[in-house]
Amino acid sequence: MPAVLFSLMLLGALCSLGESMSREEKNRLRNQVVEMFDHAYQNYMDHAYPADELMPLTCRGRVRGLEPSRGDVDDALGKFSLTLIDTLDTLVLLNKTTEFEAAVRRVLKDVRLDNDIVVSVFETNIRVLGGLLGGHSMAVMLKDGGQSMQWYQDELLHMAKDLGLRLLPAFNTSSGLPYPRVNLRHGVRGPETRTGTETDTCTACAGTIILEFAALSRFTGDPVFEAHARRAMDFLWEKRQRNSNLVGTTINIHSGEWVRRDSGVGAGIDSYYEYLLKAYVLLGDDQFLQRFNIHYASIMKYISQPPLLLDVHIHKPLLPARTWMDSLLAFFPGLQVLKGDIRPAIETHEMLYQVTKKHNFLPEAFTTDFRVHWAQHPLRPEFAESTYFLYKATGDPYYLEAGRTILDNLNRFARVPCGFAAMKDVRTGSHEDRMDSFFLAEMFKYLFLLFADDEDLPFDIEDYIFTTEAHLLPLSLSTTPDSQSILSNRTSEEELDDSNFDWTCPNTRLLFPDPAYPRNLREPIRSAVDKSCPRPAPYREPGMGRPPLRAQDFMANNPEHLELLRRMGVSLIHLKDGRVQLVQHATQAVSAVAAEDGVRFMQEMMELSSQQQKEQLPPRAIQIVSHPFFGRVVLTAGPAQFGIDLSKSTTGVRGFVTVAEPYSGCSEITNPEYVRGHIALLQRGQCMFAEKARHIQKAGAIGGIVIDDNEGSSSDTAPLFQMAGDGRSTDDVTLPLLFLFHKEGNILLESLKEYREVEVLLSDKARDRGADVQAAEGGCLTEATTPTNFEPISQSLISTLALGEVTPSQEEVSAVDQDTTPMEETSPSEEVRLVEEEASPAEEAIPAEEAIPAEEAIPADEEAPPTVTDSTQPKEETDSEKSEEGDTDSNQSVDELLADWREDLEAFQQMEKDEL
Repeated sequence: MPAVLFSLMLLGALCSLGESMSREEKNRLRNQVVEMFDHAYQNYMDHAYPADELMPLTCRGRVRGLEPSRGDVDDALGKFSLTLIDTLDTLVLLNKTTEFEAAVRRVLKDVRLDNDIVVSVFETNIRVLGGLLGGHSMAVMLKDGGQSMQWYQDELLHMAKDLGLRLLPAFNTSSGLPYPRVNLRHGVRGPETRTGTETDTCTACAGTIILEFAALSRFTGDPVFEAHARRAMDFLWEKRQRNSNLVGTTINIHSGEWVRRDSGVGAGIDSYYEYLLKAYVLLGDDQFLQRFNIHYASIMKYISQPPLLLDVHIHKPLLPARTWMDSLLAFFPGLQVLKGDIRPAIETHEMLYQVTKKHNFLPEAFTTDFRVHWAQHPLRPEFAESTYFLYKATGDPYYLEAGRTILDNLNRFARVPCGFAAMKDVRTGSHEDRMDSFFLAEMFKYLFLLFADDEDLPFDIEDYIFTTEAHLLPLSLSTTPDSQSILSNRTSEEELDDSNFDWTCPNTRLLFPDPAYPRNLREPIRSAVDKSCPRPAPYREPGMGRPPLRAQDFMANNPEHLELLRRMGVSLIHLKDGRVQLVQHATQAVSAVAAEDGVRFMQEMMELSSQQQKEQLPPRAIQIVSHPFFGRVVLTAGPAQFGIDLSKSTTGVRGFVTVAEPYSGCSEITNPEYVRGHIALLQRGQCMFAEKARHIQKAGAIGGIVIDDNEGSSSDTAPLFQMAGDGRSTDDVTLPLLFLFHKEGNILLESLKEYREVEVLLSDKARDRGADVQAAEGGCLTEATTPTNFEPISQSLISTLALGEVTPSQEEVSAVDQDTTPMEETSPSEEVRLVEEEASPAEEAIPAEEAIPAEEAIPADEEAPPTVTDSTQPKEETDSEKSEEGDTDSNQSVDELLADWREDLEAFQQMEKDEL
């Protein structure tokens, strides 16, 4: 059954959908793929082996510990000749059986798996274990065919089992989810392992084990590997969000709690979905298909916005989690082909193809208007993978042309004398001294198969399934003698629901009776991407007026700059929450050249806001440590770009809070006797953040907390941002200043109103709560934080301050969309700075007569892409309306306000660990 299904999915219709590529041209491109592979492989063997990977710019091997650490990326390296093992089955596919035999002998002779080194369980499984199993499959196939490898006695399989046993200790958790890392010699327990303390892993890391471990079990007859992999898959399924049927990105391996609740089909989740479907194909277990179909329906309902695939929150799937996409989701059209859902596969692939043509490669991340978000490209193969599967499904020569584009760009931009180098920046063409093993394992497989005919292949590719690393596992594993016992030993309480099954895949001949059908799907997507292509700057003759105002030089309180904006047709709209929206109308500019200057200025504001990503500080924590909270309440706070860096403090800043007068903190503090030695509470608005910090510092405060004045704002629904300076040096600010949205700030104010004395800890992350409880119960307060001359503020004063209306000032400028959360209150000269990796603003233009708000408030740990919306004057609230809403909020009990404290803590942990 699985083999038949797989064939149905891949064979597709071979109808001609346009002008075909000639046989000679396909052969030429196929031979070019082989030549490129030889260039990469031979340089690895000549300059890097036995190192794990090749450094193509310096023509040497990358040996872990001898090169500067690259962080988690290096966890794939285990001193086991990674690239060679990862390339074994590629050699056979490309008809290099002599080189394959020599490579196998090298692996058996040189590679050790008992190294005292900590490696990624996920990477080692898909690259090394998968590589050994793929190599074993090829060796057996060649031996059975009598062609070569007659000496082979399952040596690679023995190595694979040895490695599998070394990975098994990682699965020794209460949940069955594996630790993310394992020591190949010592496992995960004990100080000599230098690992085993991690608590979180990504969904894909735990859910991309089943193919390799099940294949190992069925090759060896030892069911222990498949059993552990199935247990991990079962646990992830059980922990899905039951309403949305989506999974988060990061999960606690002990408790099963979701640490990051954003859900998509890209980094962190991607291959979990892939392995559900492929596990059904390889193993013949209907339950995997049922689970995949349930997930897939939710993906198409919430995440798929054709042609885009945008992350959402698992508990609020209609709420977007980000407005950019990462390049790893490029595998998804290929998976949709296996599913048999061809139309959305064509649409998403076309979007990816147009982004590729625009930037030469897929950027590591790109925005919804197809601009660069993260500029790197480590020669990922996912786009080539989907191109191959779509060609197999449709027979459309359009995908051969897409493959030609991939080949040409690799040769033009990535090829170097010693191999192929990853792109450090797709816009500048700069290189990184890196050639990952997956480049040889995957890229050349898919490109060769794209251009090869059946007679060019040494075996029938339909008899195998690709792992996520493109290693080849035989479909015959589903009928091995031990497979039925493995299935029968597995317990499950799930009842199979036939309504969730798609037993067959659609015949593409019936789907596409019109040869123009795929082209008609692609055309509007191509047009949408083309509209976002940058335009060159208009020619400005020498002497034709002054140089245009640049966004990085703009000062909101500079009258000359405001006049220049007016001449460019840019106007400022003051919003009720303190933000100022920038809107450009070309018809209001004094000349056509000035209008073009205005367009570029607006785009620069967007670009410069988005370029904050690399300078962003992580979120901070405000932990209420006094009675009756004892550290159980942790509020997620935004950091400042000035003052004490809490990440460099081992203790944080601890003290009692008090409300500053005036509450805005925009003039000299009138109650310094209460502020001195305390952490001052301030309201956002009326002046710059740095000015507030200077005033409370002068009054003797040890820290400050700015509370948003925008009613209803919350870190649950709005991204955090950094508080920036005021356009001049902030070296004089020496205390920490943190920002709370209105909901979290109200928790603090209500606590102060009810308990009078509230002590908090400002830090980079929540501290151990046990110490706080013990200290509080023992009546211990440090001398520095003991309140002196403390006089509680009346409840009425707190209510008035918390709910008071503020009048926005021109100095609080951030070009944001009126529907987004507030951005930093700062002068753009301080807030927005050019970063080398971002595109030149002059290259990109925006249609005139369109409101161009800059980026949404930028989260402290990630960058949000720009949005383009029509501008309308926001609806103004009357003072009475706002006061009534405020009275309702102020009457809430502390218990009600604290009901979501656990979610606040989880949100903080999520943002703290957020990374691609």
